[in-house]
Amino acid sequence: MSDQQMDTVLAETRKFPPSSEFSSKAHIKSMEEYQALHKRSIEDPEGFWSEVASELHWFKEWDTVLNDSEPPFFKWFEGGKTNICYNCLDRHLDGPNRDKPAIVWEGEPGDSATLTYAELHSLVCRFANVLKSLGVGKGDRVAIYLPMVVELPAAVLACARIGAVHNVVFAGFSSESIKDRVLDSQAKLVITADAGWRRGKILALKEIVDAGVEECDCVENVLVVKRGIEEEFAFSMKEGRDHWYHELAAGQSDDCPAEELDAEDMLFLLYTSGTTGKPKGIMHTQAGYMVYTYLTAKYVFDLKPEDVYWCTADVGWITGHSYLIYGPMQNAATVVVYEGAPNWPDNGRFWEIVEKYKVSIFYTAPTAIRAFMKWGDEFPQKCDLSSLRLLGTVGEAINPEAWIWYHELIGGKRCPIVDTYWQTETGGIILSPLPGVTPTKPGSATLPFFGIDPAVLTDGGEEVRAGILSVRQPWPGMTRGIWGDQERYKDTYWCKWDGKYYFPGDGARKDEDGYIWILGRVDDVVNVSGHRIGTAELESIYVEHPSVAESAVIGVAHEIKGQGLVSFVTVRQGFEGDETLSKALNALVAQKIGKFAMPERIVFSPDLPKTRSGKIMRRLLRDIAEGRELGNVTTLADPSIVESLQDQFNKGA
Repeated sequence: MSDQQMDTVLAETRKFPPSSEFSSKAHIKSMEEYQALHKRSIEDPEGFWSEVASELHWFKEWDTVLNDSEPPFFKWFEGGKTNICYNCLDRHLDGPNRDKPAIVWEGEPGDSATLTYAELHSLVCRFANVLKSLGVGKGDRVAIYLPMVVELPAAVLACARIGAVHNVVFAGFSSESIKDRVLDSQAKLVITADAGWRRGKILALKEIVDAGVEECDCVENVLVVKRGIEEEFAFSMKEGRDHWYHELAAGQSDDCPAEELDAEDMLFLLYTSGTTGKPKGIMHTQAGYMVYTYLTAKYVFDLKPEDVYWCTADVGWITGHSYLIYGPMQNAATVVVYEGAPNWPDNGRFWEIVEKYKVSIFYTAPTAIRAFMKWGDEFPQKCDLSSLRLLGTVGEAINPEAWIWYHELIGGKRCPIVDTYWQTETGGIILSPLPGVTPTKPGSATLPFFGIDPAVLTDGGEEVRAGILSVRQPWPGMTRGIWGDQERYKDTYWCKWDGKYYFPGDGARKDEDGYIWILGRVDDVVNVSGHRIGTAELESIYVEHPSVAESAVIGVAHEIKGQGLVSFVTVRQGFEGDETLSKALNALVAQKIGKFAMPERIVFSPDLPKTRSGKIMRRLLRDIAEGRELGNVTTLADPSIVESLQDQFNKGA
């Protein structure tokens, strides 16, 4: 967070209490009720979570609620047998929810479909039988690279149904990123589509997958969903390896019993950037994640039977896992799934969808909200948004100006806003207002969810008003570690405070009401449009280019994205840092990660500011990029390099 953003946070004093009408109908109706439940969840976590878990289906009840004998490797509901897909689908079939819409799908070109819970159950069972026909079983890893079509949540639930471990790869990642994730997880099957739509253009997804799995001997089969695009585009089907989903599904039964899975059996892997060049395969298991996403979805979004709920996140990110599929569907919600971009064919597409389907709960990212503001008030004003009763934000801290616009223009000053804070690693929301209870403050994630005991600490462990966020006891939704590298898990998330508390990597401030304000990353991870990008990951890509000697990547404040990237690159002797090289480096980033990771600017320099021991002073690079007054440079090996860099940066401003 920039100094200007920090000043804004410190100056924010406005409060927006929930209306008495909303509170009277909410699941949790008063601050006293919240405080009593939260106190119990901290003082008696086993009793609290046992009662929550009892609301779900179990083939066999657990023996132990929490096993904390080997921290930080906590286990929940050991001895229990369950299946999260059963709790999302089968549990709803013997009552009125059987014929309730589960998914309302809208394709970017305007095609649409609605599936009831009974119809989705049949689709998932057929999909699961297709997976089994290809030799996929419990514990096998399945990579999924699909657009936002109905088959994406169906594939995820089908994997969960048979105990296969799904690894969804965002369908904007490059073939190189697919390869990294497939090889690291040793996936035996990849599920993709022939193509998808994005802003009116055809994305050749099968072609990208082919390039990604070319060197992946672990991949036995590639399953291809036909998107239904009439335009011709080039792709091939490799005989013996590639299979059309619709052809295999045609002969499958829509009956597939859910596997009785152990509580700690792995549910999914999801890769996230870190402070080293290698993405981390975050592991989540069946039962704890199931219970946590069920309760957070129910209470944070105050889900009711009549709600039409739209989380705009792609399933390629954790938000799409927890709050598009698993959390809402355990609560029998009607979920909107949209394939395309918010600005196609024009900037009002999201609001047209809200009006068309009478969306009542809308959950999106601050990046999107800032883009909506920039596009103009006329687009939401053209549409009837009166169906909305609750708004949410996710992915990064929202600035107060965007919060107020969201509250006034989209919520009509009547909808509570739940500003949620969480991560891939936490599995679900850990800080958030409860909409019928919490007086909100623009920009604050406010108070902890049940089972979460946060503290703002110094490096030494003392509680302070502004410092580093920590969580002081385990909760069911937390990650079980990093696939294949548990030492890295300990080193990354339990590296402070003698390994006693979880370290999310964010700075925070606690105000006089006990509300928590997130102040941004304290490690070398940048949050760009809600996507966490490790600067080391980008730096390692740049130095792969033969003309690059070294690089440093920093995050800077960005009007729309929240944070943007600026890359400082030193070229080898005999090479030129010019527009041609900039394009080549951007192409390399697009190839290795995806276009969304390309920097706002690449600045070439004969050297980088370093201490006498050779450490790059990224603090000075941020000062240069954000136009701030420079601090002490006398400790640098060559102080003159800073002035040279400033001149170079300003030339391109």
